[in-house]
Amino acid sequence: MTPSAHETLVAPLDSAAAATERANAATVLSPQFYTTDYDAMDRIDVSPVRAEWDAMMKEYEGDNNHDHFKRTEDFAAEIKELDPVLKQEFLDFLVTSVTSEYSGCVLYNEIRQRVNNPDIKQLMTYLTRDESRHANFINASLKDYGLAVDLKGLQKTKPYKYFSPKFIFYAVYLSEKIGYARYITIFRQLETHPEKRFHPIFKWFERWCNDEFRHGESFALIMRANPHLLRGLNTWWIRFFLTAVYATMFVRDHTRPLLHQAMGLDSDEYDYQVFRITTEISKQVFPVLLDTDSPRYRAGLSRMHALAERAMRAKKEGGLVNALRRGACAVGIAATFVQLLLLPTRPNALPANMRVAPAW
Repeated sequence: MTPSAHETLVAPLDSAAAATERANAATVLSPQFYTTDYDAMDRIDVSPVRAEWDAMMKEYEGDNNHDHFKRTEDFAAEIKELDPVLKQEFLDFLVTSVTSEYSGCVLYNEIRQRVNNPDIKQLMTYLTRDESRHANFINASLKDYGLAVDLKGLQKTKPYKYFSPKFIFYAVYLSEKIGYARYITIFRQLETHPEKRFHPIFKWFERWCNDEFRHGESFALIMRANPHLLRGLNTWWIRFFLTAVYATMFVRDHTRPLLHQAMGLDSDEYDYQVFRITTEISKQVFPVLLDTDSPRYRAGLSRMHALAERAMRAKKEGGLVNALRRGACAVGIAATFVQLLLLPTRPNALPANMRVAPAW
Protein backbone atom coordinates (compact mmCIF):
# COMPACT_ATOMS: atom_id res chain seq x y z
CA MET A 1 0.00 0.00 0.00
CA THR A 2 1.42 3.36 -1.00
CA PRO A 3 1.29 6.34 1.36
CA SER A 4 -1.27 8.09 -0.81
CA ALA A 5 -3.52 5.03 -0.85
CA HIS A 6 -3.53 4.50 2.90
CA GLU A 7 -6.65 5.94 4.47
CA THR A 8 -6.18 7.52 7.90
CA LEU A 9 -9.19 6.68 10.04
CA VAL A 10 -8.15 8.51 13.21
CA ALA A 11 -7.56 12.19 14.01
CA PRO A 12 -3.99 13.36 13.31
CA LEU A 13 -1.46 13.69 16.10
CA ASP A 14 -0.38 17.30 15.63
CA SER A 15 -0.01 18.67 19.18
CA ALA A 16 0.79 17.66 22.75
CA ALA A 17 -2.90 17.98 23.56
CA ALA A 18 -3.80 15.57 20.75
CA ALA A 19 -1.18 13.08 21.97
CA THR A 20 -2.49 13.24 25.53
CA GLU A 21 -6.07 12.88 24.28
CA ARG A 22 -5.06 9.78 22.29
CA ALA A 23 -3.30 8.33 25.35
CA ASN A 24 -6.39 9.10 27.45
CA ALA A 25 -8.76 7.20 25.13
CA ALA A 26 -10.65 4.27 26.61
CA THR A 27 -11.12 2.15 23.48
CA VAL A 28 -10.73 -1.61 23.15
CA LEU A 29 -7.40 -1.13 21.35
CA SER A 30 -5.98 1.45 23.77
CA PRO A 31 -3.67 0.50 26.66
CA GLN A 32 -5.61 0.62 29.93
CA PHE A 33 -4.85 1.70 33.50
CA TYR A 34 -5.62 -0.87 36.20
CA THR A 35 -6.35 -1.23 39.88
CA THR A 36 -6.52 -4.49 41.83
CA ASP A 37 -7.13 -6.18 45.20
CA TYR A 38 -4.09 -4.98 47.14
CA ASP A 39 -4.87 -7.11 50.20
CA ALA A 40 -4.83 -10.22 48.02
CA MET A 41 -1.56 -9.06 46.47
CA ASP A 42 -0.16 -8.74 49.98
CA ARG A 43 -0.91 -12.44 50.61
CA ILE A 44 1.05 -13.75 47.60
CA ASP A 45 3.53 -16.42 48.68
CA VAL A 46 6.64 -17.09 46.58
CA SER A 47 8.30 -19.50 49.03
CA PRO A 48 7.85 -22.54 46.69
CA VAL A 49 10.20 -20.79 44.21
CA ARG A 50 12.43 -19.09 46.78
CA ALA A 51 15.77 -19.96 45.15
CA GLU A 52 14.69 -18.73 41.70
CA TRP A 53 13.03 -15.66 43.24
CA ASP A 54 16.10 -14.59 45.19
CA ALA A 55 18.29 -15.07 42.10
CA MET A 56 15.94 -12.83 40.12
CA MET A 57 15.96 -10.13 42.80
CA LYS A 58 19.76 -10.08 42.57
CA GLU A 59 19.43 -9.54 38.82
CA TYR A 60 17.13 -6.57 39.43
CA GLU A 61 19.49 -5.20 42.07
CA GLY A 62 22.40 -5.48 39.63
CA ASP A 63 20.43 -3.18 37.29
CA ASN A 64 22.31 -3.92 34.08
CA ASN A 65 20.30 -1.25 32.25
CA HIS A 66 21.04 1.60 34.67
CA ASP A 67 22.97 3.47 31.95
CA HIS A 68 20.88 2.47 28.94
CA PHE A 69 17.93 4.86 28.82
CA LYS A 70 19.96 7.97 28.12
CA ARG A 71 20.03 9.73 24.77
CA THR A 72 23.39 10.01 23.08
CA GLU A 73 24.69 13.25 21.63
CA ASP A 74 23.86 12.19 18.08
CA PHE A 75 20.31 10.99 18.85
CA ALA A 76 18.56 14.14 17.62
CA ALA A 77 20.85 14.37 14.58
CA GLU A 78 19.64 10.95 13.40
CA ILE A 79 15.95 11.92 13.37
CA LYS A 80 14.77 12.03 9.76
CA GLU A 81 11.91 13.82 8.06
CA LEU A 82 9.23 11.18 7.44
CA ASP A 83 6.43 10.80 4.95
CA PRO A 84 3.39 12.44 6.64
CA VAL A 85 1.35 9.22 6.84
CA LEU A 86 4.30 7.17 8.08
CA LYS A 87 4.99 9.89 10.63
CA GLN A 88 1.43 9.65 11.95
CA GLU A 89 1.69 5.87 12.28
CA PHE A 90 5.04 6.15 14.05
CA LEU A 91 3.71 8.80 16.43
CA ASP A 92 0.68 6.62 17.17
CA PHE A 93 3.09 3.75 17.92
CA LEU A 94 5.01 5.98 20.34
CA VAL A 95 1.86 7.25 22.07
CA THR A 96 0.52 3.71 22.49
CA SER A 97 3.91 2.56 23.78
CA VAL A 98 4.33 5.38 26.31
CA THR A 99 0.77 4.81 27.57
CA SER A 100 1.42 1.10 28.01
CA GLU A 101 4.75 1.63 29.79
CA TYR A 102 3.30 4.29 32.08
CA SER A 103 0.28 2.12 32.82
CA GLY A 104 2.65 -0.50 34.19
CA CYS A 105 4.54 2.14 36.17
CA VAL A 106 1.33 3.40 37.81
CA LEU A 107 0.04 -0.08 38.66
CA TYR A 108 3.35 -1.34 40.06
CA ASN A 109 3.80 1.81 42.13
CA GLU A 110 0.29 1.53 43.58
CA ILE A 111 0.95 -2.09 44.58
CA ARG A 112 4.33 -1.12 46.05
CA GLN A 113 2.74 1.56 48.21
CA ARG A 114 -0.16 -0.58 49.42
CA VAL A 115 1.47 -3.92 50.33
CA ASN A 116 3.65 -4.95 53.25
CA ASN A 117 4.74 -8.29 51.80
CA PRO A 118 8.52 -7.75 51.43
CA ASP A 119 8.83 -9.95 48.33
CA ILE A 120 6.05 -8.21 46.41
CA LYS A 121 7.09 -4.75 47.60
CA GLN A 122 10.68 -5.35 46.44
CA LEU A 123 9.58 -6.62 43.04
CA MET A 124 7.18 -3.73 42.49
CA THR A 125 9.90 -1.23 43.42
CA TYR A 126 12.15 -2.59 40.68
CA LEU A 127 9.33 -2.78 38.13
CA THR A 128 8.29 0.81 38.84
CA ARG A 129 11.90 1.93 38.33
CA ASP A 130 12.16 0.17 34.96
CA GLU A 131 8.80 1.24 33.57
CA SER A 132 9.39 4.85 34.60
CA ARG A 133 12.63 4.85 32.59
CA HIS A 134 10.88 3.34 29.57
CA ALA A 135 7.99 5.81 29.64
CA ASN A 136 10.22 8.85 30.03
CA PHE A 137 12.54 7.69 27.25
CA ILE A 138 9.65 7.30 24.80
CA ASN A 139 8.14 10.61 25.90
CA ALA A 140 11.45 12.32 25.14
CA SER A 141 11.13 11.08 21.54
CA LEU A 142 7.59 12.42 21.37
CA LYS A 143 8.91 15.72 22.69
CA ASP A 144 11.15 15.94 19.61
CA TYR A 145 7.93 16.33 17.63
CA GLY A 146 6.32 18.66 20.18
CA LEU A 147 3.94 15.89 21.29
CA ALA A 148 5.02 14.82 24.79
CA VAL A 149 2.16 13.18 26.71
CA ASP A 150 1.24 14.74 30.06
CA LEU A 151 1.90 11.58 32.07
CA LYS A 152 0.99 13.01 35.47
CA GLY A 153 -2.22 14.40 34.05
CA LEU A 154 -2.91 11.08 32.39
CA GLN A 155 -2.63 9.32 35.73
CA LYS A 156 -5.42 11.53 37.09
CA THR A 157 -7.80 11.53 34.12
CA LYS A 158 -7.54 8.15 32.39
CA PRO A 159 -10.23 5.64 33.46
CA TYR A 160 -9.06 2.72 35.61
CA LYS A 161 -10.28 -0.86 35.28
CA TYR A 162 -10.37 -3.31 38.16
CA PHE A 163 -8.57 -6.61 37.57
CA SER A 164 -8.28 -9.32 40.19
CA PRO A 165 -4.67 -10.30 40.98
CA LYS A 166 -4.79 -13.45 38.86
CA PHE A 167 -5.98 -11.41 35.86
CA ILE A 168 -3.12 -9.00 36.51
CA PHE A 169 -0.69 -11.94 36.48
CA TYR A 170 -2.00 -13.39 33.20
CA ALA A 171 -2.28 -10.04 31.42
CA VAL A 172 1.00 -8.53 32.63
CA TYR A 173 2.96 -11.71 31.98
CA LEU A 174 1.67 -11.74 28.41
CA SER A 175 2.16 -8.02 27.80
CA GLU A 176 5.76 -8.18 29.04
CA LYS A 177 6.65 -11.28 27.04
CA ILE A 178 4.92 -10.08 23.90
CA GLY A 179 6.67 -6.74 24.38
CA TYR A 180 9.98 -8.60 24.36
CA ALA A 181 9.00 -10.52 21.23
CA ARG A 182 7.94 -7.34 19.42
CA TYR A 183 11.04 -5.36 20.29
CA ILE A 184 13.53 -8.14 19.56
CA THR A 185 11.87 -8.92 16.20
CA ILE A 186 12.12 -5.27 15.17
CA PHE A 187 15.68 -4.99 16.46
CA ARG A 188 16.86 -8.10 14.57
CA GLN A 189 15.22 -6.87 11.36
CA LEU A 190 16.89 -3.45 11.58
CA GLU A 191 20.19 -4.97 12.70
CA THR A 192 20.17 -6.85 9.38
CA HIS A 193 18.82 -3.87 7.39
CA PRO A 194 20.18 -0.70 9.09
CA GLU A 195 19.18 1.38 6.07
CA LYS A 196 15.55 0.87 7.14
CA ARG A 197 16.12 2.21 10.66
CA PHE A 198 14.23 5.47 10.20
CA HIS A 199 14.47 6.58 13.84
CA PRO A 200 17.27 6.20 16.42
CA ILE A 201 14.98 4.84 19.16
CA PHE A 202 15.12 1.40 17.52
CA LYS A 203 18.82 1.12 18.44
CA TRP A 204 17.78 0.90 22.09
CA PHE A 205 15.42 -2.06 21.60
CA GLU A 206 17.84 -4.94 22.27
CA ARG A 207 18.76 -4.11 25.87
CA TRP A 208 15.32 -2.58 26.41
CA CYS A 209 13.52 -5.79 25.53
CA ASN A 210 15.59 -7.66 28.11
CA ASP A 211 13.84 -5.57 30.78
CA GLU A 212 10.52 -6.72 29.34
CA PHE A 213 11.69 -10.33 29.38
CA ARG A 214 12.80 -10.17 33.03
CA HIS A 215 9.52 -8.58 34.08
CA GLY A 216 7.63 -11.47 32.51
CA GLU A 217 9.87 -13.96 34.31
CA SER A 218 8.84 -12.42 37.64
CA PHE A 219 5.16 -13.06 37.00
CA ALA A 220 5.92 -16.56 35.70
CA LEU A 221 7.53 -17.33 39.07
CA ILE A 222 4.50 -15.97 40.94
CA MET A 223 2.17 -18.19 38.92
CA ARG A 224 4.38 -21.28 39.26
CA ALA A 225 4.57 -20.66 43.01
CA ASN A 226 0.75 -20.68 43.10
CA PRO A 227 -0.18 -23.60 40.80
CA HIS A 228 -3.91 -23.27 41.46
CA LEU A 229 -3.73 -20.30 39.07
CA LEU A 230 -2.85 -22.71 36.26
CA ARG A 231 -5.48 -25.40 36.79
CA GLY A 232 -9.19 -26.04 36.34
CA LEU A 233 -11.37 -23.18 35.18
CA ASN A 234 -8.33 -20.90 35.25
CA THR A 235 -7.11 -22.56 32.06
CA TRP A 236 -10.09 -20.92 30.35
CA TRP A 237 -9.04 -17.53 31.71
CA ILE A 238 -5.57 -18.17 30.31
CA ARG A 239 -7.12 -18.97 26.93
CA PHE A 240 -9.19 -15.79 27.17
CA PHE A 241 -6.20 -13.57 27.88
CA LEU A 242 -4.05 -15.22 25.21
CA THR A 243 -6.80 -14.68 22.65
CA ALA A 244 -7.51 -11.10 23.77
CA VAL A 245 -3.86 -10.01 23.78
CA TYR A 246 -3.07 -11.59 20.41
CA ALA A 247 -6.24 -10.28 18.75
CA THR A 248 -5.71 -6.76 20.10
CA MET A 249 -2.12 -6.72 18.85
CA PHE A 250 -3.11 -8.01 15.41
CA VAL A 251 -5.88 -5.46 14.89
CA ARG A 252 -3.83 -2.56 16.26
CA ASP A 253 -0.76 -3.43 14.18
CA HIS A 254 -2.83 -3.58 11.01
CA THR A 255 -3.86 0.04 11.50
CA ARG A 256 -0.18 0.91 10.90
CA PRO A 257 0.79 -0.83 7.64
CA LEU A 258 3.30 1.79 6.55
CA LEU A 259 5.19 1.57 9.84
CA HIS A 260 5.98 -2.07 9.16
CA GLN A 261 6.64 -1.54 5.46
CA ALA A 262 9.18 1.16 6.28
CA MET A 263 11.08 -1.36 8.39
CA GLY A 264 10.89 -4.00 5.67
CA LEU A 265 8.31 -6.03 7.57
CA ASP A 266 4.99 -7.49 6.49
CA SER A 267 2.35 -6.85 9.18
CA ASP A 268 0.98 -10.40 8.99
CA GLU A 269 4.35 -12.13 9.13
CA TYR A 270 5.63 -9.78 11.83
CA ASP A 271 2.64 -10.52 14.07
CA TYR A 272 2.79 -14.27 13.56
CA GLN A 273 6.52 -14.30 14.28
CA VAL A 274 5.82 -12.41 17.52
CA PHE A 275 3.08 -14.93 18.36
CA ARG A 276 5.46 -17.85 17.73
CA ILE A 277 8.12 -16.39 20.01
CA THR A 278 5.59 -15.58 22.73
CA THR A 279 4.07 -19.06 22.50
CA GLU A 280 7.48 -20.69 22.81
CA ILE A 281 8.33 -18.58 25.86
CA SER A 282 4.96 -19.15 27.54
CA LYS A 283 5.61 -22.90 27.68
CA GLN A 284 7.34 -22.09 30.97
CA VAL A 285 4.04 -21.32 32.68
CA PHE A 286 0.88 -21.83 30.61
CA PRO A 287 -0.67 -25.33 30.46
CA VAL A 288 -2.38 -24.51 27.14
CA LEU A 289 -0.98 -22.96 23.96
CA LEU A 290 -2.78 -21.38 21.01
CA ASP A 291 -2.19 -22.68 17.51
CA THR A 292 -1.66 -19.26 15.94
CA ASP A 293 -0.45 -20.76 12.65
CA SER A 294 -3.68 -22.66 11.95
CA PRO A 295 -5.71 -21.42 8.94
CA ARG A 296 -8.84 -21.04 11.09
CA TYR A 297 -7.03 -18.91 13.64
CA ARG A 298 -5.51 -16.68 10.97
CA ALA A 299 -8.84 -16.29 9.20
CA GLY A 300 -10.47 -15.25 12.48
CA LEU A 301 -7.90 -12.54 13.15
CA SER A 302 -8.20 -11.23 9.59
CA ARG A 303 -11.98 -11.08 10.00
CA MET A 304 -11.62 -9.13 13.25
CA HIS A 305 -9.30 -6.66 11.55
CA ALA A 306 -11.69 -6.16 8.62
CA LEU A 307 -14.63 -5.59 10.98
CA ALA A 308 -12.63 -3.19 13.17
CA GLU A 309 -11.62 -1.17 10.12
CA ARG A 310 -15.24 -0.95 8.95
CA ALA A 311 -16.28 0.21 12.42
CA MET A 312 -13.55 2.90 12.45
CA ARG A 313 -14.63 4.11 9.01
CA ALA A 314 -18.28 4.24 10.10
CA LYS A 315 -17.32 6.21 13.21
CA LYS A 316 -15.37 8.69 11.11
CA GLU A 317 -18.26 9.20 8.65
CA GLY A 318 -20.89 9.53 11.43
CA GLY A 319 -24.67 9.51 11.14
CA LEU A 320 -27.42 7.09 12.15
CA VAL A 321 -26.77 4.52 9.42
CA ASN A 322 -23.11 4.37 10.31
CA ALA A 323 -23.99 4.04 13.99
CA LEU A 324 -25.99 0.92 13.07
CA ARG A 325 -23.07 -0.34 11.00
CA ARG A 326 -20.76 0.13 13.96
CA GLY A 327 -23.14 -1.90 16.12
CA ALA A 328 -23.19 -4.71 13.55
CA CYS A 329 -19.39 -4.67 13.41
CA ALA A 330 -19.19 -4.87 17.21
CA VAL A 331 -21.46 -7.93 17.19
CA GLY A 332 -19.35 -9.51 14.46
CA ILE A 333 -16.12 -8.84 16.37
CA ALA A 334 -17.54 -10.36 19.56
CA ALA A 335 -18.77 -13.45 17.68
CA THR A 336 -15.40 -13.88 15.98
CA PHE A 337 -13.62 -13.54 19.32
CA VAL A 338 -15.76 -16.33 20.78
CA GLN A 339 -14.96 -18.51 17.76
CA LEU A 340 -11.24 -17.91 18.29
CA LEU A 341 -11.60 -18.66 22.00
CA LEU A 342 -13.22 -22.02 21.26
CA LEU A 343 -10.65 -23.21 18.73
CA PRO A 344 -8.65 -26.28 19.81
CA THR A 345 -5.57 -25.54 21.90
CA ARG A 346 -2.39 -27.56 22.45
CA PRO A 347 -1.73 -28.98 25.93
CA ASN A 348 1.61 -28.14 27.48
CA ALA A 349 3.43 -29.99 30.27
CA LEU A 350 5.18 -27.39 32.42
CA PRO A 351 8.98 -27.84 32.61
CA ALA A 352 10.79 -28.37 35.89
CA ASN A 353 13.10 -25.45 35.11
CA MET A 354 10.91 -22.35 35.27
CA ARG A 355 13.35 -19.79 33.90
CA VAL A 356 13.77 -19.16 30.18
CA ALA A 357 16.74 -17.42 28.55
CA PRO A 358 16.03 -14.50 26.15
CA ALA A 359 17.56 -16.34 23.20
CA TRP A 360 15.69 -14.87 20.22
